[in-house]
Amino acid sequence: MPLSPSLRERLVRYEELRPCTNAFIDARSPGSDQKENFTIIGPGVAENPHQHVHITEPHGFNIGAARQPPGCTNSLHSHTTAEVFVIHTGRWRFFWGEHGDAGEVFLVPGDTISIPTDVFRGFENVGDGMGFMFAVLGGDDPGRVHWAPHVIEKAAGYGLVLLESGRLIDTTEGEQIPAGAAVVHPSPRGEIAHIRAPLASEMSLNVARGAAAQPMPGAFLGAGANRETVVISNSEADGAQAQIAPPHHFGLRKLSFDAGAATPLYTRSGPEVLLVQAGEVSWSNDAGDEVTLRAGDTFTVPSAMRRQLRALTGAELFIVATNPATP
Repeated sequence: MPLSPSLRERLVRYEELRPCTNAFIDARSPGSDQKENFTIIGPGVAENPHQHVHITEPHGFNIGAARQPPGCTNSLHSHTTAEVFVIHTGRWRFFWGEHGDAGEVFLVPGDTISIPTDVFRGFENVGDGMGFMFAVLGGDDPGRVHWAPHVIEKAAGYGLVLLESGRLIDTTEGEQIPAGAAVVHPSPRGEIAHIRAPLASEMSLNVARGAAAQPMPGAFLGAGANRETVVISNSEADGAQAQIAPPHHFGLRKLSFDAGAATPLYTRSGPEVLLVQAGEVSWSNDAGDEVTLRAGDTFTVPSAMRRQLRALTGAELFIVATNPATP
């Protein structure tokens, strides 16, 4: 039978995603003015109070997304919690350092990168068509974006004003700065002294190539014709298998299915978020709910519900969770 209303509210189809085109201070700056930002689970770090949040329930992490045409850049900024990107479509260049010249790496669909905290990072779609990627931010409250000084300087004069409270004012839409409100100015040198510029060798340890993924021997969900890869571990038991080693307080795994393959029935304490990378997967539970998940869809499963995944085609999906799956 179809999903119950309460479960349907936990499903966000790719075509249902509601973008915000002025989510951040750089959204009017030339070169960054065609990006779309999405807040799928949790409040995220969007500065525009009108950004639509699809699912507000706290998960212990936030999930958002970015969609950008070729040549569109997300400006240099830093975070105080983990930021992990999962490339869905397109070819992307990630770069870091205050001016973006400390290093770069290129990622393609199925690749993952984790950017350390307190590092100015940016990214650009360098592919031939529209690119889309998911972003996972650590914690229920991922804090606020800290922009490189030149980003604030460049944004001046394009109608967006960021307040110290974290709220974005869009003067091009008639909004006005509240009386007495403090405005964000470029950070002086002393306020960015803690921002690092990792060596390329360090950053390479934070990249997981989809093509190089190795299935985890004896993985519970990877039984049969499934292959389970630990991208990021939040468990000492499988930490040595992880492609990206630093702790993140959430785990990221990738399941690759042959057509017709299925996981065992399983449960998990805490929420489980499915990000479908490719193909079609049938999700069902032991109460009779069932739904077909397609590429680009996001589905979050409540704690302790017994569920099963079955591939309708060859398929790949990523799982974000804080606790392991159990029979």
